[in-house]
Amino acid sequence: MSDRNKQPLVKDYEREPVPQDQRKGWGRLSLVWLGGIIALSATALGGALGSGLPFNEAIIASFIGCFLLAILSALCSVVGAKTGLSTPLVSMFALGRYGSYAVSIIIAIALFGWFGVQLDLFGSTLHNVIRDVFSVSVHPKILIVVGGILMTSTAFIGYKAIEKLSIVSVPLLGILLVASLIKVINERSLKEVLETSIIGEPLTIGLSISLIIGSLATGAIIGPDISRYARSVKDAVISSFVGFFGGFSVVLIIAAILAKATAEVDIVAIMLGLGWGTSAMLILILAQWTTNDNNLYSSALGFSVVFKKVPKYVLTITAGFIGTLMAVAGIYDSFIPFLVFLSALIPPIGGIYVGSFLLNSKKFNYENLANVPNVNPISIIIWLIASLAAFITTPSPNGFGLFSITGASGLDAFLVAFVLQLLASSVKKNKEKEHQEDTQRRILG
Repeated sequence: MSDRNKQPLVKDYEREPVPQDQRKGWGRLSLVWLGGIIALSATALGGALGSGLPFNEAIIASFIGCFLLAILSALCSVVGAKTGLSTPLVSMFALGRYGSYAVSIIIAIALFGWFGVQLDLFGSTLHNVIRDVFSVSVHPKILIVVGGILMTSTAFIGYKAIEKLSIVSVPLLGILLVASLIKVINERSLKEVLETSIIGEPLTIGLSISLIIGSLATGAIIGPDISRYARSVKDAVISSFVGFFGGFSVVLIIAAILAKATAEVDIVAIMLGLGWGTSAMLILILAQWTTNDNNLYSSALGFSVVFKKVPKYVLTITAGFIGTLMAVAGIYDSFIPFLVFLSALIPPIGGIYVGSFLLNSKKFNYENLANVPNVNPISIIIWLIASLAAFITTPSPNGFGLFSITGASGLDAFLVAFVLQLLASSVKKNKEKEHQEDTQRRILG
């Protein structure tokens, strides 16, 4: 059999470093980030900020929250760019082989679970849009199945397909948002819109910042899944800031203005009210597609570390099929608390591998994966402590709400894990250095 015939159906380097000739510049990486960030949930959050805050405070909260997210993403993405490896493989250096398996399973189940939740939302919302625009009733479950097939198709191929879809969809989504902004400003003066009083549940700047960080903290932590395709560390950092600070803040601010101008939070309802019938349907399909295929993509990367003999595209199709079936079955209302629980375990993983990388970057090399220990007990303990911190600082009913550090439980957990891992890695490094010096003295003596 020829080498060509031995090539896998889809090559996405899920268990090895991405070759340098397959790496991308910051422009293309930024589009992938933007595709994952611009979703219905992002516009709904922006609408909530617009309805619950004065406009100047909504801008302050958006910029601060998105800047902190960008820093979080950049720190994690640097590790991916330097190693060329996915988040589960990167975590293996810090947590050990079995620790990485636990990370992989948690990330995979959490993300393909959220894939199903978003798919359920997609089906019900698209049903309403088609009914309102075309006076046709299509059962939401049919739309869920169609959406599941679309979103699984790009995740199945991998990064290349996600990038191609983002190149097409991100400009279209941007045009639709800007066009909607121009239309509402033409109907009412910008000054009048910006001075509109609070129309919804009042928010504080601090709470708003925590909501912004919490909405995408998991996406930032699994940054290596995208940044492993970065041509350089510089490209990884720039794309993180373009996506999280530039793109996300602009989406939030535009959505806030639209909410103030229309007294409506739902971006699809806003566009229907503005007369963008078909456009509203397009933004719904593209926004959910580009976000949800990222969920499934990272989920399959996690599963691929555990199920090493199964091709990633098979894992992707399987996860997509199960996620779609669960969405059709409508069981996600009871599944969401479980997903919230799993999602709280993910931010500490980033703090651990970033802290370990900063003090011992040389060990983060693909050739060293074969030599990693089965378990790194110190890092596992740090993971448990930081995860507990996440639950302690998360308000009830999903957490204990005993106290708060930054106001965003995901960021709290990252920082606790990061500081503890820095201390542990520093102590370990000093002990290894002392051991080497003692060995050298015995040899010379």
